[in-house]
Amino acid sequence: MIVSNLQNSQRVEGLHPLFKTLFDYVKTHDLLHAELGRIEIDGDNLFINNVNPECVTRDKQVLELHRDYIDVHILLEGTETIGWKAIEDLKSEMKPYAAEGDCALYSDVPTTFVDLLRTIHDCISGGSPCSLIGQGKIRKLIAKVKL
Repeated sequence: MIVSNLQNSQRVEGLHPLFKTLFDYVKTHDLLHAELGRIEIDGDNLFINNVNPECVTRDKQVLELHRDYIDVHILLEGTETIGWKAIEDLKSEMKPYAAEGDCALYSDVPTTFVDLLRTIHDCISGGSPCSLIGQGKIRKLIAKVKL
């Protein structure tokens, strides 16, 4: 997992050929006021889900695992806490991996928690949040970057 501010995106842009495209798009569009839903950038190789989810309490958070996509979470409004645990330490599978949806769910307790306030959360190596810890609704982008 990488946690950084959007203005420091150049530090991670070299990790995947589509990261710069993603960050340039986010920096040049008013996505806070865009319609909710899928935003196409490069077909199934790179797209953004613009969402307004309800946060949950820590005890209700589940971890998710992806194999085909890197999730890049970009918080636009509000605050959230995310949990993380290394893939090799995940033990309590709730939903087996399904290629359709590129997701498996785990009920493991995260190894670490990170409080986010308008930052980038790039899940590139391990479990990532499926549920968002906090109170009320937030506004965020979940970019899907094809591996």
